[in-house]
Amino acid sequence: MPDLELIEAAKRGDQAAMVQILQHLELPLYRTAYYLLGNEDDASDATQEALIKIYKKLHTYQEKASLETWAQRIVRNVCMDFFRKKKDEISLDMDVPDNHKGLQIEGQIENRLVYQDLQEAVMQLRPAYREVIVLRYIQDYSYQEIADTLCLPMNTVKSYLFRARQELHLWLKEYDQGGGKR
Repeated sequence: MPDLELIEAAKRGDQAAMVQILQHLELPLYRTAYYLLGNEDDASDATQEALIKIYKKLHTYQEKASLETWAQRIVRNVCMDFFRKKKDEISLDMDVPDNHKGLQIEGQIENRLVYQDLQEAVMQLRPAYREVIVLRYIQDYSYQEIADTLCLPMNTVKSYLFRARQELHLWLKEYDQGGGKR
């Protein structure tokens, strides 16, 4: 997490500090975008757009929330705009990110299938539930950080997580019973 001195330096125009902040934020923002949008190309585009907005708007950042929470709000808004624009075109591209390359081929195939099933289940959730699942289990945010990021009351976050887990459980159960097809 970038410290306040680094953030202040970036706000004053220190390009090295800005680059360091953007590099720190890039992967977490990409993960969020990937899980919200469902494919690598759209996630990359959304991440780049979010990073540009962060670059242009960092001077407006106030320490009311953590920088990561502030940045997650930006990528979430970019994804929601992207989702609205491409509503009818969103695909469920289930490519597995490159972090699985070191596995044996059998393990790669098995991991890809599990990953695809989970990704498909998450994509079936309504957007509000998908967001809380991504922030909690992919980004490892606390309930409070999720509430801050989404501007929701804590009880709403807990309720959404509970309902999302129930829906995922049911979806995966039906999926398994249907032999991999829902």
